[in-house]
Amino acid sequence: MKTSAIAVSGLRKAYGDKNVLDGIDFDVAAGSVFSLLGPNGAGKTTTVNILTTLMSADAGTLRVAGHDVATGTKEVRKAIGVTGQFAAVDELLTGRENLRLMADLKRVRSAGQVVAGLLERFDLTESADKMAATYSGGMRRKLDLAMTLVGSPRIIFLDEPTTGLDPRSRRTMWQIVRELVSEGTTIFLTTQYLDEADELADRIAVLSDGRIAAEGTSDELKRLVPGGHVRLRFTDQAAYRSAAAALREVSADDETLSLRIASDGTQRELRAILDWLDAAGVEADELTVHTPDLDDVFLALTDRTNTGPTNADRKNTDRTNTDNNSSASKEIAR
Repeated sequence: MKTSAIAVSGLRKAYGDKNVLDGIDFDVAAGSVFSLLGPNGAGKTTTVNILTTLMSADAGTLRVAGHDVATGTKEVRKAIGVTGQFAAVDELLTGRENLRLMADLKRVRSAGQVVAGLLERFDLTESADKMAATYSGGMRRKLDLAMTLVGSPRIIFLDEPTTGLDPRSRRTMWQIVRELVSEGTTIFLTTQYLDEADELADRIAVLSDGRIAAEGTSDELKRLVPGGHVRLRFTDQAAYRSAAAALREVSADDETLSLRIASDGTQRELRAILDWLDAAGVEADELTVHTPDLDDVFLALTDRTNTGPTNADRKNTDRTNTDNNSSASKEIAR
């Protein structure tokens, strides 16, 4: 059994009369990707800020890398790295200078060698001595993550790291995350892209109204939402009719010779369906399992009509995060 990289119990945080976090609990296994999902204002960034020591909790027991967040601030900061929604790079410095500055702040030995290695790893060697202001969005994001890796943190917090990136750059970031996890790094990911959580996360928690509405693997969460079904297709009409008579509560489509059976897609239910077909001496030509996706899960658990921020939300978030991310990265480095 893996040890816990992050353990949260009874986390509470309020702003005035509003409870942003109302006693949430979760555990993140070392060397895994844990994704926290939730609508705008659900408390995702507040959770990250508390766990990275940038904000204090009102109540709760919080441990990061084995250290108490409230009393072991220095130890926690030494063990973590943080990358926010917007790349916290100094545009007036080159890529190499940005990395060297972070290495100096963290008092890294053999800084030149470390910087060169990170530039190579993130495919930034050719542009290392160009001003960061000339970098594309994807290059800035890679540089930002490279800066986070200075000092080899055991736990990395990625707060909406691919917001605003094109699909190719997002895929590149996904590959980098996978490589980090394969090396034993723990990733705490918040994202507004549900496919990103589906692709990367070992476990997912959905935050709604200050509470964890559900937690589990992607497949476990999808099974919480109705709508899953098994579809059987036949080419022989006699086999189709025999199957329809043998199976319970099916929706039949005579035109396509297909049957739809409500199912959560578990191995047990699939075995039961196949057993019924075997007993009837019928074989389907095609069997497909359809399960709800994370969009369905998100909407069902958060009771919202959309999964993404409005344009106004984006503008307000952009202003706040642009100011916060640069200062946050420098604060963590101290």
